Amino acid sequence: MISPRIQLAEHGPELSRIVAGAWRMADWQWSAQQRLDWIRGCIDLGVTTFDHADIYGGYTVEALFGEALALEPGLRNRIELVTKTGIALTTPNRPEHRIKHYRTGREHLFASVDASLQQLRCDWIDLLLIHRPSPLMDPDEIADAFDRLLQSGKVRAFGVSNFTPAQFAMLNARVPLVTNQIELSPLHREPLHDGTLDQAIALGRPPMIWSALGGGRLFGDSPEAHRVRGALDAYAREHGVSLETAAYAWILRHPARPLPLTGSQRLPAIAAAVAATALAMDEQSWFAIWQAGAGHEVP
Repeated sequence: MISPRIQLAEHGPELSRIVAGAWRMADWQWSAQQRLDWIRGCIDLGVTTFDHADIYGGYTVEALFGEALALEPGLRNRIELVTKTGIALTTPNRPEHRIKHYRTGREHLFASVDASLQQLRCDWIDLLLIHRPSPLMDPDEIADAFDRLLQSGKVRAFGVSNFTPAQFAMLNARVPLVTNQIELSPLHREPLHDGTLDQAIALGRPPMIWSALGGGRLFGDSPEAHRVRGALDAYAREHGVSLETAAYAWILRHPARPLPLTGSQRLPAIAAAVAATALAMDEQSWFAIWQAGAGHEVP
């Protein structure tokens, strides 16, 4: 199986439908060659889009990825890089940060993009996202910064992450956004009902999905997790796929055309996500999984 591709918005970038999340890369304790082998393994599965954020690994993951990419620079033309900015962590790597906070001002966006380009060892970012909405964000200032970054060629498209529909609409009215990266899984169903995915459909902006497996909670001991695993397992056995594939298929079934992120270092786990793109989950199976998560039938 090879991951299909999808275009974000009418003039947006084309990404792989399954996205490789690199946020745990610092924990893998891999050599640069091992990281390069992982990147190439993802590409072999058609997973050419890699998701980053400046803060991942305490501001270290982009550099780890860039070091691996530098071993085979020609791969840059075969992949799409997504990164996020806007969260300021308290970490020894940023001693000037006295408290965790959000930063979405013009100068921070410029400096953050330059730092990401340096760490990733590349000349452009395919998609830049505001990581979290800040109560202090000025949409006109962000729009101006985005326009300048676009004109400079440093960034080719823009989006947001974890924005409410109202926040997305506010910024999108000033600058075209191509996606909202949000949490969605059978254990986190709020975007199905709070207008987030309705907006994505209305605007034709496929959402990116983080924590598609519930951040590991899907395999926990909670009653909710037990119920969902039972429903997923029933579908998986019927179709001869893994439970993980069934979970990704549940997300992919939504008409907003979501792009799920994987967070695994294991290529078979990424292949399990890719396998879900070949499935078209029927409505009753989808609602059985929804019901298992909710603990009650639909109204």
